[in-house]
Amino acid sequence: MADSDSILSVTTGTDQHDDPLADLTDEQLFQIVEDTIHGNEVIRSETEMFEKFFRRVEPKETNSFQPNIHTPVVHVQEIHNRGRKRSRSKGSAVDKLLRLTAEQKCDIAQRELEELRDEIDKLKDESERILDNYRAGLEEAELRITEIKKATYEFDRDICKGSINARTGKVVAEKVVRYFEDKLKWRDTLIEKLRLKNSTLKVQKKKLQLQLKQKEEMGEVLHEVDFNQLKIENQQYLEKIDEKNQELLRLKLMAGNTLQVLNLYKVCVRVPDNQNVCSQKKLHSLTAEAERLQTEIISREEMLLRFGAESHVVEEERLVAEKKNNTLRQRLADFRVPDVQDYVEKKANLTELQKVVKSWERKVEIAQMALKTHKKYWQQIWSQSQQMNVWSHHDTK
Repeated sequence: MADSDSILSVTTGTDQHDDPLADLTDEQLFQIVEDTIHGNEVIRSETEMFEKFFRRVEPKETNSFQPNIHTPVVHVQEIHNRGRKRSRSKGSAVDKLLRLTAEQKCDIAQRELEELRDEIDKLKDESERILDNYRAGLEEAELRITEIKKATYEFDRDICKGSINARTGKVVAEKVVRYFEDKLKWRDTLIEKLRLKNSTLKVQKKKLQLQLKQKEEMGEVLHEVDFNQLKIENQQYLEKIDEKNQELLRLKLMAGNTLQVLNLYKVCVRVPDNQNVCSQKKLHSLTAEAERLQTEIISREEMLLRFGAESHVVEEERLVAEKKNNTLRQRLADFRVPDVQDYVEKKANLTELQKVVKSWERKVEIAQMALKTHKKYWQQIWSQSQQMNVWSHHDTK
């Protein structure tokens, strides 16, 4: 027991003598601990990144690279009892062998960043697809709800209220059967219509895919690079337009300066002959230049006015077309197809009315024939009465 106490005292004494942290204050020790924790966090994040990179690059070797649970653990006292200088020298050599360089760390971080971006893009695509499926499901559910409400309303209107016998107060079975038969026929026609529409859409899809393939083979398909190129060209054209506008302003200023010089030459006093001839030539050239610039300015102004008029006409045509389009859309939205039951009833009423009209026309024809016979008979009676009057008059004479 005494030997152990002596050994412990000796070791503690040597530790206090060799430990460089013994002379530091509490604040310095706290700062060292904070720095150590921060460094450990950085090393932990680098280690996790390297493990992800290693698992992705060599997935087979990572399975075999597992720590052995039966590895003997060295006691802390044994590590403490080793020589400090020897352990420090060996640890620095191992660190030099095992640590990554800055280039390797940057390469691994760049690859992990690219992989993370790819995963984010995949997750975005997957989430968009899931949202599209949910939206399609919601639209389908809304359409089904509207169809169910419409069918309920029609059934209540045509069967529950419209097909009740007034005498018995019960629903007429024939009308119910006819209602369901009409519904089934309408469903069959709708299915046939949708099938034809689906087939036409498939044909159009095949045609478009063939055209797209041909354009891809010929190199005529516009990609994102082409759109970027068009944006760049548009920017260049806008810059050219600005340059032309600046040039037009410069020409206008030049024309003003030329007019000022011309006026100056006009009011100048006459000089000797040689100088007068030179000034006249210069005046003539400047006058010609001013006239040319004036005509160019007039042509540019006329072009500007023409462009303004054309833009005004185009805007009016656009407004008229937009108004017409809105009216057509409103008419299309307000258009309603009558129900099959109403159509059948109207058709039956029309046939009954046509029969009644035909019967009345026949009666009128019979009455006209009877009228003709009665008129003929009346004419005969009237002629006989006239003859009898004439005969009686002769007898009296």
